[in-house]
Amino acid sequence: MWFAAVGTLLAIPPAIKYFLPVYAKLDIDTAYHYLELRFGSKALRVLGAITFIVYQIGRMSIVMYLPCMVLSKLMGINVNILLLLMGVVAIIYSYSGGLKSVLWTDFMQGSVLLFGVVFAFVFLVCHLDGGIGSIFHELTANHKFLGANEPIFNVHILKDSVFLMLIGAGMNTLGSYVSSQDIVQRFTTTTDTKKLNKMMVTNGLLSIFVGTTFYFIGTGLHVFYNVDGNPLPPAAEMDQIFASWVAFELPVGVTGLLLAAIFAAAQSTLSTGLNSVASSWTLDVQGCLSKKQLSDKTGTKIGQWVSLIVGIFSVLASMVLARGGIESAYQWFNSFMGLVLGVLMGVFILGVFTKRGNLCGAVCGFVASTAAMIYVAYGLEPGTISLWANSLIALAVALGVGYPASLIYSKVTGKSTTAPANTTIFNIEK
Repeated sequence: MWFAAVGTLLAIPPAIKYFLPVYAKLDIDTAYHYLELRFGSKALRVLGAITFIVYQIGRMSIVMYLPCMVLSKLMGINVNILLLLMGVVAIIYSYSGGLKSVLWTDFMQGSVLLFGVVFAFVFLVCHLDGGIGSIFHELTANHKFLGANEPIFNVHILKDSVFLMLIGAGMNTLGSYVSSQDIVQRFTTTTDTKKLNKMMVTNGLLSIFVGTTFYFIGTGLHVFYNVDGNPLPPAAEMDQIFASWVAFELPVGVTGLLLAAIFAAAQSTLSTGLNSVASSWTLDVQGCLSKKQLSDKTGTKIGQWVSLIVGIFSVLASMVLARGGIESAYQWFNSFMGLVLGVLMGVFILGVFTKRGNLCGAVCGFVASTAAMIYVAYGLEPGTISLWANSLIALAVALGVGYPASLIYSKVTGKSTTAPANTTIFNIEK
């Protein structure tokens, strides 16, 4: 799975080179504001926003589910109580503080996460019989690095391989960078492209650092339990092994800090999600459907109510997830991301990378790609294709249908489409 973290780096160059300059030049309010400016349709803007909100509810649910399931087993507390507590805390400060509270709490929570992860890694290495050398030995022994059943490249391109994981994870990340409001709203805090580029590069480096550190921790835990022969803790399961090690092996006090770090990461994602959904609903849906201009006061009040309602709904959805049982939350989430964001990404790429893409093509591509993703999710037997292929299929269908549909529409109607200034890579002012 480390290659999925590396794959995120593939998203940074195209985002910096092609998308951020467009967003900065247009000074957009939300990601879906771009769709209205590019294709001249409020309806498409609303459609994009609703798709994002569906994605974000699923995302927030899994983010709440995972740490609460861990803490529930470690402390013997009903998971529904923990889910409710986590949801209430995030709703309160997202509701009352807006984006500014989200950014500052994200910064503090991220700092706790980074410190906690580094400390955990150092402590684990110090308690391995062979030290860090035993971790590197396991990386090279028994195909631990690539995985025994994962070829570097598979001629069946939609089957699992390291290559597909790299590309699929890169596309998932690109989809979030260009079409997910929780990420794009951070880009809208400035129109300075140098600052935007620095933000993007820093994010990529931190992602690789955290992903690599967790990869070493995972291998270190394998050595600690399977090679050194230490007994497994009672709550040790696939998604809970790290937190179980933290709870049973670290000194009292440090254990609390490390568990706080895990929850901090979840709180950060949850609060960002709530704020982005509130912004998107207020500006993209309510703003477009309302016949009169919303005042700042009215818009803020609507956003607060949306935060409250969506937060409650996400807590309920996470409770449903907790009852269903998920083998690997990480893989489940990446599959879900590819299914939903891949559709949106296709429409954004049609807008930014084509001169003749129009509203008809965008709608046709969106509908076709959505239908394809529904078929992939519910019409195919599990394991028929790799979960890392979801975003690639969604993107291919959206562009493969959307661009020809744009050309056919222009041909049949005789209407030539000219993209508004600064909405494509071909007409952006330097």
